Amino acid sequence: MRTCEIDGVMLNLSHPDIIKTEWIGQQDLLNQVLAAWMTVDEDDLPLNPRLLGKPGVGKTTLAYAAAKTLGKNAYIFQATMDTRPEDLIISPVISCGGTIAYHASPLVSAMITGSVCIIDEGNRMSEKSWASIAPLLDHRRYVESIIAGIKIQAHPEFRFITTMNEDSSTYEIPEYIHSRLQPQIHIGFPPRDEEFRILKYNLPFSPVEILNYMVDFLQRAHQDDQPYTVRDGINIARYLLKLKKQQKKLTPDLRRMAFQQILGEESLNYLK
Repeated sequence: MRTCEIDGVMLNLSHPDIIKTEWIGQQDLLNQVLAAWMTVDEDDLPLNPRLLGKPGVGKTTLAYAAAKTLGKNAYIFQATMDTRPEDLIISPVISCGGTIAYHASPLVSAMITGSVCIIDEGNRMSEKSWASIAPLLDHRRYVESIIAGIKIQAHPEFRFITTMNEDSSTYEIPEYIHSRLQPQIHIGFPPRDEEFRILKYNLPFSPVEILNYMVDFLQRAHQDDQPYTVRDGINIARYLLKLKKQQKKLTPDLRRMAFQQILGEESLNYLK
């Protein structure tokens, strides 16, 4: 386990996330993230973009791909409604010897190592948690741990990004945090050819006819702005392939059952 000492306090650092994924198409969105992270002068600071879109459109994939494009490690923190300020910074843990060990969160680990932190589904976090990292998101670029009694300054190469879903089960982000999370980059549904490439990348073992069937479904649903995304398409295609192997053939009834079980009755309106 990697460690780092700050003001006499030894911190155990988290490990970066390693994900087998690739950002396919929509190069302009990747360029927007990279532009936000640039500095154009030694006195300039990187911005803290937020990625907005429906669940499953690839927000986390885009953030991870941007980190890899810069050759940086990525640390992903999954935000929830129960996230506490200490979860975001430093948590005390009783070690096997009975002493207290301090574990740096993915965010703080990224700050120390000059990496990228991705806070996933950031609008599920309360204002109290966001307030604890407000100094990190402006010119001060630090966080304070009350538990460990130390102030942690961000490495100059540290970069921050958050993803936010467009749904109702989230908190309203307060204005003083909203102003720190800029620019806002909206991710929509990909065009047909890119959607096919994404499905093929994730399901290289799938027959082309199933991939085309899924793309046809998704494109019809997109026209009505239904919330079905390529992630749903991947899950349904996987289920269809398993049903096909089990039943030796794929009937229309099995197809309808797969869509109904994964997306619900309304999705059947968009089948051929």
